Amino acid sequence: MTFDIKEQNGNMVATVSGRLDTPAAVKAQQEIVPLLENANKEILLDCKDLEYISSSGLRLFLTIRKEAASKGGKVIIENINDEIKKVFMMTGFFNLFEIR
Repeated sequence: MTFDIKEQNGNMVATVSGRLDTPAAVKAQQEIVPLLENANKEILLDCKDLEYISSSGLRLFLTIRKEAASKGGKVIIENINDEIKKVFMMTGFFNLFEIR
């Protein structure tokens, strides 16, 4: 699992790939620091290569959203597959994020 983060047009873009399970989410806590530091910007989480997300992974997304909300930023999630979309629907996350 990786968060490949880059700045693009003044916003932050993170390509999330692999399986975001509990061990990966623990490791990713360090990887998302640049997103949290730039949470006043628009953050795009591109999930086209994300295969699986656990409750720990959902918490990680929530951490990013919370930080963005407190700093006036915005989080957009795009390219989620049908399985992850189902998880987002069941957990209410679909209503918490702008999803494209």
